[in-house]
Amino acid sequence: MIKTVSVFCSSSNKIDRRYFGEADRLGKILALRDIVCYTGAGSSGLMYEVERSVLDNGGKCVGVIPQFMIDKKWLHEGLSEVIAVNTMAERKDILRDVADAIIVLAGGVGTFDELFETLALKQLGLFFKPIIIINTNGYFDEILRMLDKTVVENFMQEENKAMWQVISSTEELPAALEKPVEWHKDRIKFTYIEG
Repeated sequence: MIKTVSVFCSSSNKIDRRYFGEADRLGKILALRDIVCYTGAGSSGLMYEVERSVLDNGGKCVGVIPQFMIDKKWLHEGLSEVIAVNTMAERKDILRDVADAIIVLAGGVGTFDELFETLALKQLGLFFKPIIIINTNGYFDEILRMLDKTVVENFMQEENKAMWQVISSTEELPAALEKPVEWHKDRIKFTYIEG
């Protein structure tokens, strides 16, 4: 049963409003299901919108943020709890450790970094929790096609595509949370292709 999630997403305020609507709906779903939400504690963008929605709907939202971001006044004041860390790497480690599942909304290179590092750890057998990508407006289509290409060209095993689950909107999230895709150690298989 999923009781905690960490959300990876954008901190930009300049993006299309439909992404904010999705973040708002995500926060409401988590709050109404009494799922504790962990974020990067940011005060802008989708990160803030998820946090605000969780809190406005009576949920608990915990932020994990490096001290240098607090010093830059990027912290969302008013979160249920704040965990201050020294580095971005520590932040990612904690967000992965505390979560029963990872949810990924649209984002930029920071979000991609969080997603791909987590996928790499999963492929190596160091992380086994569900990863749910919410593909709002087809935002991740090109990345998903690139991942398909890594399989077609033998850079990744076909079975490794089970490391993540893609849904098109938050409307599908309750079902995904009820039956997350499982990933077990026995799935891990490496094939070294000779040049």
